[in-house]
Amino acid sequence: MSASPAVERRVVPLSGGTPSGSELVITEARGATPGPRVALMAGVHGCEYSSMAALTRFLRDLDPEGLAGSLICCPIVNQVSFRTRTPFVVPGDGKNLNRCFPGDPNGSPTEVLAHEIFDHLVRGADYLIDMHAGDMVEALAPFALYEEAPVEDSSRQMAEAFGLPYVVRTGRSDAPIGGTASGAAASSGIPAITAEAGGRGLLEEDAVSLHLAGLRSVLSHLGVLAGPRPTPAGGRWTVGRFVWLRSAVAGWWEARVTTGQRVGEGDLLGVVLDAFGHEVERILSPEDGVPLFITTSPAVTADGLLLGLGADMRPLA
Repeated sequence: MSASPAVERRVVPLSGGTPSGSELVITEARGATPGPRVALMAGVHGCEYSSMAALTRFLRDLDPEGLAGSLICCPIVNQVSFRTRTPFVVPGDGKNLNRCFPGDPNGSPTEVLAHEIFDHLVRGADYLIDMHAGDMVEALAPFALYEEAPVEDSSRQMAEAFGLPYVVRTGRSDAPIGGTASGAAASSGIPAITAEAGGRGLLEEDAVSLHLAGLRSVLSHLGVLAGPRPTPAGGRWTVGRFVWLRSAVAGWWEARVTTGQRVGEGDLLGVVLDAFGHEVERILSPEDGVPLFITTSPAVTADGLLLGLGADMRPLA
């Protein structure tokens, strides 16, 4: 027997172990016919506004009559960083939430927050779409990322269906980071992707549109929304590795390339200057590829992140 389509909205206070003021503003939508349960979230980082806006607008306009299965959604999972305009990390313990999944109920405040987000939103879902953008000091070329896991074939199909110019696979042995929401979900048997569009702490309408189109396309691919999938634009690429480059010294960073620009092995990507404007470090490309994100702030610490290079690139058939 089919259920009646419905949308339920609620605010979920979180435990005392999370940062003060933490809560989840959750929307659940149930369609009239059976189908998968899909978790949608954004706002893991506090200043990635285009992804938050896209999910908010998608939910505002959602008609559950057109759904098969159900959605569980939260457009701003990291309310504390959002309210304080804090990029990358959670105020208090200074940890990056997207390095802490699936979390620890007995850990630091950020680790507890990751645990509760994972429990309330991800655990029990059949699929996860985690929507991001470049944070306050990051320029970014739009890409969808999936991680090595037993469910990676399904994750790859989702990443391709999102329709962004670059589809990135990260392997466990060479991944630049761990503890992402999509990685933790995939390790738990839930196909998952991270979708990135927009950047520099700006609300960019082009990026919002990319997220909205990608979200609808993946939900169509999964059979949750009716209708044909849009045909992505040509010139798309698969990326076999993500290489993150860091500074050896603190100083003033100036990039010499832009996101999406093809570079060759040995090409100059940027320089680090000292306080007198003298060059103290040249950043050369370790291999052919494309910068997918670049730190736009000149201020850089020793071992500071400068850019992420997409390597081992092939045209996406």
